Amino acid sequence: MKRTIGILMTGVFSLIFMTSTTCSDENTARTAQETTGNEKKAILSLSNGISFEKVNLEKAKKQAKKEGKLIFIDCYTSWCGPCKRMAATTFKDEEVGKLFNQSFINLKIDIEKDEDGASVARRYGIRAYPTLLMINSDGELIKQTLGFQTKDKLIAFAKSVL
Repeated sequence: MKRTIGILMTGVFSLIFMTSTTCSDENTARTAQETTGNEKKAILSLSNGISFEKVNLEKAKKQAKKEGKLIFIDCYTSWCGPCKRMAATTFKDEEVGKLFNQSFINLKIDIEKDEDGASVARRYGIRAYPTLLMINSDGELIKQTLGFQTKDKLIAFAKSVL
């Protein structure tokens, strides 16, 4: 009995430790101000990785149209383990960041909390997390993928729409 309790306690402490050391993008990200003309825009920067714009979907669509880019959307929730793991690893990769920052308008949308969350979930049929979307400046779905993506899979996903 004592051995069973000891094993359970070790498991619980391990889980707590892993949870507390897993970085979410919200805890480790830096917000930078970037000036374009007379306009300032906030960007959620994940070290050398993907820089996620801090704008709503409508502004992102206008920006995408102006810059001739597609929009990449990370649809996530705060409780999603694979979402947190991607934010802490794949999205921070320098090669991933270079490709995505150069080629796309990048958004992170917490489906349960952000202002665009419910409408994005309805429009694109989001039922699992993470769901990664590529849409055009009119909001039309180009491609989507589900689940945790490694660096290589995410790069292949991006290149498949370029």
